[in-house]
Amino acid sequence: MNTSITGIIPVMLTPFTEEDRIDWGGYEALIEWYLANGAEALFAVCQSSEMLFLSLDERLELARFTAKVVNGRVPVVASGHISDSLDDQRTELSKMAETGVDGVVLVTNRLAAPGAAGTALRAHLDALLAALPADMPLGLYECPAPYRRLLTDDEIAYCAQSGRFALLKDVSCDLETVKRRIALTRGTPLSINNANAAIAWPALQAGAAGFCGVMLNVHPDLYRWLQDHGAEHPDLAEELATFLVLAAMCEPMGYPKLAKIFHQRLGTFEHIDSRAITFDIHERYWALDEIIRQIEQGSERFRSRIRILESAS
Repeated sequence: MNTSITGIIPVMLTPFTEEDRIDWGGYEALIEWYLANGAEALFAVCQSSEMLFLSLDERLELARFTAKVVNGRVPVVASGHISDSLDDQRTELSKMAETGVDGVVLVTNRLAAPGAAGTALRAHLDALLAALPADMPLGLYECPAPYRRLLTDDEIAYCAQSGRFALLKDVSCDLETVKRRIALTRGTPLSINNANAAIAWPALQAGAAGFCGVMLNVHPDLYRWLQDHGAEHPDLAEELATFLVLAAMCEPMGYPKLAKIFHQRLGTFEHIDSRAITFDIHERYWALDEIIRQIEQGSERFRSRIRILESAS
């Protein structure tokens, strides 16, 4: 396996029409927005895509459509095995591997029940690996829903040494854990990509292979600058990192519908409908529009400072 899946990797949204169908025109515009704003790979059919609320046919079509539109410009990976049974997961993942994506991502909480011994996860994992093409790059995703199943050091070492895995979307949300995992996988194809905005900058400084958090649906270009140029401009990087952490505090306010409001305001797509968040987030989270406006303005201020910096160099 020679595929490298690193860098700024947005977790993709799924826009819906008022009739609760996938808005394919809006989704294509969203793909182009990610690519124009610094994405180095795309993660389709994930929790942000509302995969738990999509049919298997919808999950497969999202992956197929993404791969077709991207057309090799960046790697596309997709998850989407949400079933409990091993047989159903074999079916889901095998079909996903046939959609044209560049990698298939295994969800760690589908590999063992809560509290199950590590041997159960290993046996389940081996069965899935045997069902997938040997040359298909694989990833691991510590998805928080329906529960967060963090991998142990032994499990990560096993996956790294297998040579089958290119990506771990780390959801430990703990800098010391990220550092330990980076050391543990050094010299293997498995890269550690942090998903937590609060530690994004220090994780990058520690050697994390990019960022894969939900705020890449708001300002991926700023994370890309931080990754690519932050070390050259440490003062601005520290200021930007602080802003990104504070902006990410809006994540619990009805995401992914929250991110869809940002894109509705941008004109990427028309509707903010969500199958995962069915309540009115404006009613529950007071002054939400003002919070969004302040994040937009703060993002533009940093973009302006970056442009001035670039023009002077």
